Amino acid sequence: MLRLVVFLDYLLNLYIYIIIAMAIMSWLVAFNVINLHNNLVRSIWFGVNALTEPALRPIRRILPDLGGIDISPIILILIIIFIKSVLLGNIADYLAQ
Repeated sequence: MLRLVVFLDYLLNLYIYIIIAMAIMSWLVAFNVINLHNNLVRSIWFGVNALTEPALRPIRRILPDLGGIDISPIILILIIIFIKSVLLGNIADYLAQ
């Protein structure tokens, strides 16, 4: 059972990296460094967007409009860190006993 907790920890770490990649890629698209007319870039963009958008959409709905600044990825990363440290940590401590 402890292996399941470790596996969930790895998955949450991977999801944090995907969120960071999405944020960086959105900046690169916004500043026209990479172009969505390229098939590879477009497929990566849609894949990363499909993975992150369901988790970011409820956060964006709650947050007030901050103009051009989107802090929802930061809030989602903080939520994931909270889940990792508090919930998974407590479950791992309980299972280790």
